[in-house]
Amino acid sequence: MKYYIIAGEASGDLHGSNLIKEIIKLDSNAKIRAWGGDKMHDAGATIVKHFKDLAFMGFYEVLINLRTIINNISYCKKDILDFNPDKIIFIDYPGFNLRIAKWAKKYKFHTIYYIAPQLWAWNEKRINEIKKFVNSMYVILPFEKEFFEKKHNYPVNFLGHPLIDSIFNFQNKFQKDKQEIKLNNKPVIAILPGSRKQEIKKILKTVIKVINDYPNYQFIIAGAPNIEKSFYKNFLKNIDITIVQNKTYELLSVSSAAIVTSGTATLETALFKVPQIVCYKSSFISYIIAKLLVKIKYISLVNLIMDKEIVKELIQQNCNKDSISLELNKILNPDHRKKLLLNYNKLISVLGKPGTSRRIANDIIKT
Repeated sequence: MKYYIIAGEASGDLHGSNLIKEIIKLDSNAKIRAWGGDKMHDAGATIVKHFKDLAFMGFYEVLINLRTIINNISYCKKDILDFNPDKIIFIDYPGFNLRIAKWAKKYKFHTIYYIAPQLWAWNEKRINEIKKFVNSMYVILPFEKEFFEKKHNYPVNFLGHPLIDSIFNFQNKFQKDKQEIKLNNKPVIAILPGSRKQEIKKILKTVIKVINDYPNYQFIIAGAPNIEKSFYKNFLKNIDITIVQNKTYELLSVSSAAIVTSGTATLETALFKVPQIVCYKSSFISYIIAKLLVKIKYISLVNLIMDKEIVKELIQQNCNKDSISLELNKILNPDHRKKLLLNYNKLISVLGKPGTSRRIANDIIKT
């Protein structure tokens, strides 16, 4: 069969790559064309556009890049018609993907949504579009099944969280050569500033202010594969800090603590059982719009899944040097760490067993 997959950011590239690997194992005749990144390419897909050209963070940023987004939508439609896939698979990225789903329905393409849009956070009325234009959908957060089925009478599939697969596979093959990451004997504090330039700029400028206050630790930045090292170095003048690219899991494997931008990385950090602080900053306009539209108690996946504050969230003006230092001191304290690790174990237990990507791939092929 022919599959057309659309992912618009780093987390979608990761989940898409694992799905692609399993599809190819189960369908020897699979031909896969995709919007994604290096991981999806390495897994066996032909990449049409890289997510680094698609990822715009925040309401204001989307608005000023609207012409580019519209052009991308037009190009995507033409490319789908030329490829004529048996199935179109959408991975999150709802602003773009729901427009393609609506269009695809007219041409009677079979549409599948893998990793559902976060309607429980904002713009819940999009459920009407999903019901009209999406043939089937998979959710990866336990509470989403109840949200879609009980609240909106829309059947979905929950077969586990694919990050369990990613980390399980990594840990099975990881040779603990810490010399690649750990350059001295000091314990490591990881900085995961995100995968988009807008968020990296906002977060790094603040986080690096605490580094000199922790001389007994070494700070290491997890560089995103789509961001050149020179971009990070613009904010690191006169600061002795290491940047490792495309080695986030290796870094988390040797870290004592982490400062993480909200998103998938918060859950990855928890699954590696690394104590963390979650930081978030956006442009003032985007933040005000988000405050008006977004209706969630927490911004980190860890807290959302557990429905309580497991990890501390420092948002906008609260994301400052003093607050980061205060919370970092807490998670470096052994007693606090023990409590946090107990909660991490509970989190892991609700996310399902390894094999999610294979279960979903098998289901997609048979559907």
